[in-house]
Amino acid sequence: MAALPDLLPRVSFQGELGAFSEQAICQQWPLGATPLPCPSFDAAVQAVDDGVADFAVIPVENAIVGPVHAGLAALAQAETRLDRRAEVRLPIHLCLMAPAGATLAGLRQVQSHGVALAQCRAFFLRHGWLKPVVHADTAGAAREVAAARDRSRGAVASSVAAERYGLEIIARSIEDVPANWTRFVVISRAGD
Repeated sequence: MAALPDLLPRVSFQGELGAFSEQAICQQWPLGATPLPCPSFDAAVQAVDDGVADFAVIPVENAIVGPVHAGLAALAQAETRLDRRAEVRLPIHLCLMAPAGATLAGLRQVQSHGVALAQCRAFFLRHGWLKPVVHADTAGAAREVAAARDRSRGAVASSVAAERYGLEIIARSIEDVPANWTRFVVISRAGD
């Protein structure tokens, strides 16, 4: 008996599993999709262009920091070959997380995507001993912190990433604005 083809849409996104973009995929396709993590926004767009993915979900605007320039640039490079199919507006609540047993007072370095760190400026001002370090993505930062098991290192990411990578949440909703959100666009190849 032949295997049935996978009928779930393949959706590329920038980052690791547990990223906010993966949550946007779940919101757009509540019946399921196959998330395809990519190392960059350009790679996520290219996956659609090459037919590896049926769609990509790319962040373009955040309530706190405004335009997501890297996402917009990736879309602009391929705009004649792509169609915008939908938009997803996802509430964004950022968590400070670290390995089991870590404390806020004991943390020294906190890594995350630069856009996520920019959404938490007030938190970092109140906790001046924390050094924010830019990472390629939120969930990747969480994965890396979990693997290192260094209680002086933390990450800023979603509660989903904390759960996925086995980290404890030290502080929830550390974003500067409680009504924080990110707007994502869903793209596919033109004419598909």
